[in-house]
Amino acid sequence: MSATASKAPGAVENTGDANRWKALVFIALAQLMVVLDATIVNIALPSAQTDLGISDGNRQWVVTAYALAFGGLLLFGGRIADLWGRKRAFVIGLTGFAAASALGGAATTGAMMFGARALQGVFGALLAPAALSLLAVMFTDAKERAKAFGIYGAIAGGGGAVGFILGGVLTEYLDWRWTFFVNIPFAVIAALGAYFVIREPEGGRNRNPLDIPGVLLSTLGLVSLVYGFTRAESDGWGDTTTVSLFVASAVLLIAFVVTEAKVKAPLLPLRVVTDRNRGGIYLSLGIAIIAMFGTFLFLTYYLQVIKGFSPIKTGFAFLPMIAGMMVGSTQIGARLMTRVPARLLMGPGFLVASGGMLFLTQLEIGSSYASLILPAMLLLGLGMGTAFMPAMSLATLGVEPRDAGVASAMVNTSQQVGGAIGTALLNTIAASATTSYIKDHIATATSKPQAQLVQMQGAVHGYTNAIWFAVGMLVLASAIVVTLVTAGGPGSTTVSGSAEGVEDELAVPVVAH
Repeated sequence: MSATASKAPGAVENTGDANRWKALVFIALAQLMVVLDATIVNIALPSAQTDLGISDGNRQWVVTAYALAFGGLLLFGGRIADLWGRKRAFVIGLTGFAAASALGGAATTGAMMFGARALQGVFGALLAPAALSLLAVMFTDAKERAKAFGIYGAIAGGGGAVGFILGGVLTEYLDWRWTFFVNIPFAVIAALGAYFVIREPEGGRNRNPLDIPGVLLSTLGLVSLVYGFTRAESDGWGDTTTVSLFVASAVLLIAFVVTEAKVKAPLLPLRVVTDRNRGGIYLSLGIAIIAMFGTFLFLTYYLQVIKGFSPIKTGFAFLPMIAGMMVGSTQIGARLMTRVPARLLMGPGFLVASGGMLFLTQLEIGSSYASLILPAMLLLGLGMGTAFMPAMSLATLGVEPRDAGVASAMVNTSQQVGGAIGTALLNTIAASATTSYIKDHIATATSKPQAQLVQMQGAVHGYTNAIWFAVGMLVLASAIVVTLVTAGGPGSTTVSGSAEGVEDELAVPVVAH
């Protein structure tokens, strides 16, 4: 059937919402704030730790409190957006995020800081799925949608690197507290703009009662999973608590799947994840994020510790990656998405990014930024920008409008879990390789400078070993996409607002993140 043959109540006209481009500005601004927050605080962490008297053992909670709340509550946040309405969830999420940021900036103790970070995660989990499902219902023409998601994808991909720059500038020239306060103007402008500009189409709400067992099982299961990987990074994979968390996570998530198959109005309808296209996109994105997050971390350490770059200079060193993402997302992905199948953008995109990773496996202490790191950054950005753009826009392929929020949350969840796995797994591989290198070579060091050189060579050896693993992850992501994803391309012309059945669901993609 044609994409426009059936129109359910609340279906959007081909032209889309009159204010859609204005709305995109505010939605993109909110997304930038959330993505920035994931990295901006990392740069400020040493200063904040000293000021607030946070111990080395507890400092990880500044990052972990946010990740646990955000990753654990995403599915719940997506469902709330479907229930309350996306615009309302978006504005409440922004308001809460601004208040939590103010609390973090004003923190006088470590506990106050951890609480503020957890609150940021809670409101971020409400905000992120609402933002992308709003784009889904506002942009209905395929070419316009491709352009909108190109811009959105570039921000989602490049915002983390911008966080390094902004975090460095604010920490160096003002105070670490401004890495929190900077969120307030972002949030206020985005919330006011959304309130006055966005008009959400009627008919897309899911008014079924909330699946409380599903909420509890998914939240506890995801929190256990993310925290398990965080613990593995600091305490090792064999640690009793780490193993217990993984076992608990497996039990809770299996119970969640069983519950969702039985309840009348599930939190996550299993049809959202069992479709081969959506499943392929969630899985490949999660695997690609494992590779990206770990590499971000190693490059930051390499540039600051080995090459002696300042935080600001390190941030600017990531700019070529942002440029590559912008070009890949807006010039390649957006222009070709309506002309070729998504797998022919995502598959090669992940392979180009793996080519960038291959460059980084050649890192040595004396490696030149211009001849090795710069081309690697450009390839990484270009590949990931090209792959992310169709992935985000097809992530709720054929899903009913009332499930758009929870389907959007699944992409965020795959990214959050991928990030947690990537940081822990690649760090463990790097640390193990570094330890064995130093053990094998330290005996040849006869002076303190030589011993320091061996330590640095060991660190770089560890980074490159882990980056080889990241290359494999990106190749695997490419293989998954080519094998499973069959949707997208010339046939996808408009979004159907219909929720009448499977035939309608498979007719066209409804995009959301």
